[in-house]
Amino acid sequence: MPRLSAWFVRTSLAYLAIGFTLGSLMLINEGLPFAPQLSNVLPAHIEILTMGWVMQLALGVAYWILPRFSRGLPRGNVVVAWASLVLINIGILFVACSVFIQAAGLTLLGRFLEVVSILLFISVTWRRVRSSF
Repeated sequence: MPRLSAWFVRTSLAYLAIGFTLGSLMLINEGLPFAPQLSNVLPAHIEILTMGWVMQLALGVAYWILPRFSRGLPRGNVVVAWASLVLINIGILFVACSVFIQAAGLTLLGRFLEVVSILLFISVTWRRVRSSF
């Protein structure tokens, strides 16, 4: 497995643990109320699990499993692929943190970074998707 794929997968597993913990706390709070404001973290919980866990796991596996080029860099421009990893994580953190500090601008910036990250990832992997016919 390429190092970048391992980082995508490991980061996704960290987000899974964080999202699972937040979800567990919210569920416990439903039965045994201990923090009324805990229900406010639902948007961060969703962001962490969808973009943090699911999306990064998919990107990591895709980067690893898609066919390699026969010449040159086997998986395309590695610097752009690493930039994708960094930008998606900054975007996730911005969106998740904006829930706590009530900053719509931070949410917008986070979403923008996530979109840029995905576009960079597509630019690296697009040519690697080939038909077998």
